[in-house]
Amino acid sequence: MTIHRADLLLPGAGRAPVPGGAVLVAGDSIEAVGPYEALAAAHPTARVRRWPGVLTPGLRNPYGPELLEQAYHPDPREADELGTRPLTGAALAALEMTESRWGASARRGVRAMLAHGTVAVAGPLRRATVADAVARSGLGIEPRATAPPGPPTLDVFAALRPEEAFALPPLDFEGRQADFAVFDVPATTAPYTALTQAGAASCVATILDGRLVHRRA
Repeated sequence: MTIHRADLLLPGAGRAPVPGGAVLVAGDSIEAVGPYEALAAAHPTARVRRWPGVLTPGLRNPYGPELLEQAYHPDPREADELGTRPLTGAALAALEMTESRWGASARRGVRAMLAHGTVAVAGPLRRATVADAVARSGLGIEPRATAPPGPPTLDVFAALRPEEAFALPPLDFEGRQADFAVFDVPATTAPYTALTQAGAASCVATILDGRLVHRRA
């Protein structure tokens, strides 16, 4: 078992924040949520990971097709030629995109999403190589009825209010999959405002299926 503790826990779905809150993870699921001291006392042999800032449910990025099937994420070795930002439009059309290249791009795009606290994307994803890259990463794929407004972005907090960006169910849902993120923002009385102002790039850790899949260096 592992206890993930932070300065503040936001369970999501309108639940009250928990100062000094923590999440107890066993395998790929959440066993308990509450004040760190209570969880540590009940599970003295559990490993403890201490994180700065605010622990929240993982994020759901609504721009799955736009970011993974309509944008190319350059390989770092291509930075001198292509830069480091995703390429779209005419810049994308100028590239010779094979299915293999789409798959490699999607894997880099997924890593960028994980670094922004994302644990699920909205689909559908129609390219087999892209869908395979997402499935192998463990990211969830959820349906969407219509394309979301605004330009596609890795920063879900720039597109949605934090309450809307969090994946459901809330962290205190019994047996919930252990998917959550930690953001290095002040544990103030207005944490949602702090998250919006700092953006998802403030993510310091992403836990997916109970695994630490991103940790900011």
